[in-house]
Amino acid sequence: MRIVRFAHPAGMSFGVLDGDGQVAQIEGHPFGQISFTGQRFAAADVRLLSPILPSKVVGIGKNYADHIAEMKTGHAPEEPLVFLKPSTSVIGPGDAIRIPAGSTDVHHEVELAVVIGARGARQVTPEQALDSVFGYTIGNDVSERDMQRRDGQWTRAKGFDSFCPLGPWIETDLRGLGKDPADLEITCRVDGELRQSGRTSQLLFGVPALISHISRIMTLLPGDVVLTGTPAGVGPIAPGQRVECAIEGLGTLTNTVAGADPTSTAGATR
Repeated sequence: MRIVRFAHPAGMSFGVLDGDGQVAQIEGHPFGQISFTGQRFAAADVRLLSPILPSKVVGIGKNYADHIAEMKTGHAPEEPLVFLKPSTSVIGPGDAIRIPAGSTDVHHEVELAVVIGARGARQVTPEQALDSVFGYTIGNDVSERDMQRRDGQWTRAKGFDSFCPLGPWIETDLRGLGKDPADLEITCRVDGELRQSGRTSQLLFGVPALISHISRIMTLLPGDVVLTGTPAGVGPIAPGQRVECAIEGLGTLTNTVAGADPTSTAGATR
């Protein structure tokens, strides 16, 4: 089942994207028993948003050996390397990745994104971890490399508004499509040029191990997103370019790249 969050004339809703290109609106959130409103929209008549608004996005660094080698950041970690991206970094398909003013080395990072389900995850074993998964989507862990190197920790480099595109939908039954989340093709193209190509089977720490590890540090709430790491081939993006992140069975997440957003809340009406 493909779960989407979409904007329509009456507001924003969750829905299910049918094979016929129609979006069937559902009541409330998609966790638990899904109830349909009976309202249907043509996919061409709605705007897809990020499929979920998580309370937090948990990133994993250095989880592909070839990416560690290209970044020249030493040996592979002995346990998952965890960092956080704020919820305000999340954008949806078609939205613009905004390059911060003065930045010249902002990179794309295509990643398999895991969406946590209704039961959440706290102190779960790897064997229990997949019971906490609602579904999978595509993420782009956009990163400002100069700041990442200079700061020594990654919050600023990976936390800017628009630095976490997610979408285009959440697939809740990859295995029903004949796809194994542990072995999916993953690619990123910039202006049509293939930059990244790998498979999730190359993850140093797989999804069950990641969820278990994170759940022993912090409670994962329903809708939280785990970014699992990126393969080699990361590189700079600049205003005017188009980034296409694709994962087998999950479609393509496409975003444009634009300059910094100068909009300020200072002086706004109270």
